Amino acid sequence: MPSTLHPRSADAMLISTSALADIYQQPDVRVLDATVHIHQRENGKSGAHSGKASFEQSHIPGAHFVDVLKDLSDLRKPNRFAMLDEVTFSSRMAALGIKSDSHVIVYSATSIAWATRVWWLLKYHGFEKVSVLDGGFAKWLAEDRPVESGAAAPSAGEFDPCLNHSRIAVRSDVQQANASSCPVIVDVLAPEHYRGESGDPFSFGRPGHIAGAINLPSDQLMNVQTGEVLPADKIRALTRPILGSLDTPVITYCGGGIAATQVAFALELAGFTDVRVYDGSLSEWAANPDLPMETGEA
Repeated sequence: MPSTLHPRSADAMLISTSALADIYQQPDVRVLDATVHIHQRENGKSGAHSGKASFEQSHIPGAHFVDVLKDLSDLRKPNRFAMLDEVTFSSRMAALGIKSDSHVIVYSATSIAWATRVWWLLKYHGFEKVSVLDGGFAKWLAEDRPVESGAAAPSAGEFDPCLNHSRIAVRSDVQQANASSCPVIVDVLAPEHYRGESGDPFSFGRPGHIAGAINLPSDQLMNVQTGEVLPADKIRALTRPILGSLDTPVITYCGGGIAATQVAFALELAGFTDVRVYDGSLSEWAANPDLPMETGEA
C-alpha cells in the first residue's frame, strides 16, 4: 500500500513519529538517517564527524545511512559541504534505493539541520515526495519505538533529477540582494556569531555577517526541549515583524549551507513562497575580502 502523505501538501514536509510508525514498513517508503555529530577540536573550534557508527548501533528499522559529510558533499571543492554535481548526486540517491515513486523520510539523531539539508538537496534536484521526521531519532527512542542495529545494503533505485533553481542562491544573487535589500538576506547563526563576537566565525575567514543581513537564529524556530519544529502559526507570528508577508523573497545562509536549510524548511512550512538557500554561505562569502561584511547589531 502506498504511503498516505500527499507530496505537495505542507503537512507532507514534516512527519510525526506516530505517522512514520504506521508507514515505515511500506515498500515505497525509504527512511534515511542523516546524522552528523559535532565535536570540539583541541583549538576550541567545532568539527563534525559522520554518524555512521552510531547508526550501526541503533536506527529505525529498514533505514539506510546517508553520509552528508562524505557522500553528499564534493570533497574536491574548498567549501566543506559543497554540493555534488547532478550526476554524482543522482547516482548516490539511486544507490540508496530511491525511485521516482518513493516517499523519502529523513531524520537525524542530532540536529534536524542535517535532515533538512538532505530534504533541500532532494528538493533542489526536483524530488518532491520527501519528509523530515519531527523530533528526529531522539523522539522515536523516547517513545520506545522499534530499532535495529547493523547496516543493510539497499536495492538499487532509479533517480531522475530535474534541477529546481528557484531553491538556490549563488553569490551573485546575494550581491544583488545586498545592493537592493531584496530579497531579505537572513543569517541563521546564533546572535553572537552574527555580531562577530564568537570564535567560530573566524574559521570562515572574517567575523560577523553579510552586510545588510538580518538575524533569525535557527533555534528560534524550534522547540529546543523536544527537537520539534514550531507550529506554522507560531513561525508566522515570530517572523512577521522581521520578514513581513509570506510572499517576501528570502535568502537564508549560515556557515556552510546546513542550518540555512533548517530555516528555509521552517519558513516554507509556515507558508513562505520564495525562499532560497545560499549554498556557499560564509564559507564562500567571508573568504573573499572584496565581499562586504559587518559586525555588531543590524
